[in-house]
Amino acid sequence: MTTLPGGTLTLGDRTVTRFGYGTMQLAGPGVIGPPADRAEALTVLRTAVEQGITHLDTSAAYGPHVTNRLIRDALSPYPDSLVIATKVGANRDGSGGWPTARTPTDLRDQVHQNLRDLGLERLDLVYLRMGDATGPQPDSITPALEALAELQQQGLIARLGLSNVTAEQVAEARTVAPIVAVQNLYNLATRSDDPLIDELAADDIAYVPFFPLGGFAPVQAEALSAVATRLGATPRGVALAWLLQRSPTILLIPGTSTTAHLIENIADTASALSDDDIAELDGIAYSRR
Repeated sequence: MTTLPGGTLTLGDRTVTRFGYGTMQLAGPGVIGPPADRAEALTVLRTAVEQGITHLDTSAAYGPHVTNRLIRDALSPYPDSLVIATKVGANRDGSGGWPTARTPTDLRDQVHQNLRDLGLERLDLVYLRMGDATGPQPDSITPALEALAELQQQGLIARLGLSNVTAEQVAEARTVAPIVAVQNLYNLATRSDDPLIDELAADDIAYVPFFPLGGFAPVQAEALSAVATRLGATPRGVALAWLLQRSPTILLIPGTSTTAHLIENIADTASALSDDDIAELDGIAYSRR
């Protein structure tokens, strides 16, 4: 078992590794259909757990249903230490789109589908995905979150999180039910959530960045590559290492469809960043508040 970068974090009442694994890339192209190499997909999942990762991120919409069933086939019966987080609030359509689905009936159906596909009686963590493919939208989060809170009271969900949300929606949600994690777009180049991350950290609420390498312009990518070259690491690994140092409550869920890339991500993310490295990387941001 590998010593994972970042150590651990308490997610609600569960301790998880800050370096986790996101399963989205295990589905086929466009996150539709089965993987090209099913055996390798199963091996990636087993290797993640063998490496000590205790935090997996998934959704019934991936495939749809593909990644959840791969997780079940690879890892069930699950280790007691493993926390599987999933997302509800969107379905898939025939063209590969992600239409919103947040009525109480929609959410109840998605929770039960996750339970069936994963082979679980209770989901460890369920994120309510708000907004749409363009990003967060300023809708009230209360009706949908109340529906999930009712399912939590019924024992079908252990913990609740939010995804693709504004800071205002986070504040609103916290008046409805306890929230243990927020999953939003954030990386070295896209940092509009800086104030939210600090606010959540003050209350020990985890922040999970998605698209950790998205949104880089050529000049910004060049700056990242320069730091990576100096450290003898990959740009991806340096970007992930920067996220771990950004806040003690950030959890990483980098995804990959190959075992070799998984091992590489773990090794590269362990790169030690000096104050000068961090200052240079901080200069990449084009959106900062």
